[in-house]
Amino acid sequence: MKRISQYKKLFGVEREIDLKTLKTTYRTLVKEWHPDKFQEGDAKREEAEVNSRTIIDGYHFLVSIAPETIAANQDAYTETITNSGIADYVHKGLVLEITFLDGTTYEYFGVTKPIYIKMVNSNKLNRFAKRSIYPNYIFRKSKRTLQEA
Repeated sequence: MKRISQYKKLFGVEREIDLKTLKTTYRTLVKEWHPDKFQEGDAKREEAEVNSRTIIDGYHFLVSIAPETIAANQDAYTETITNSGIADYVHKGLVLEITFLDGTTYEYFGVTKPIYIKMVNSNKLNRFAKRSIYPNYIFRKSKRTLQEA
């Protein structure tokens, strides 16, 4: 959640993510912080390199969790969570990363440690995830499937 709010603040997003506005802001920020604007050896150039990487990462991240992106990929997501079991899962901070048997991996943001512990201790992992994880947390596809790679 910290990552989401940090990127939203960077791009000036207050509520919903609008892809058109996000793209305009992204282009403006990239122009402002492009490393080629600064001379070689200038301290600002190093700062610009770091900022431009952050801007690019933030843009791609926000696009991946935007309602338009999620809606466009809803059929594939529904297919995965309905027909494919959980192959592996990892909890890091407030991010739960679930890899499915079909090879796709999704990140769920804001999953607290107590919820994760309940999931691990559940005797029916898929059922718990379908009821408590999938419908309640912001998610994004984090890795390509093996067929896409």
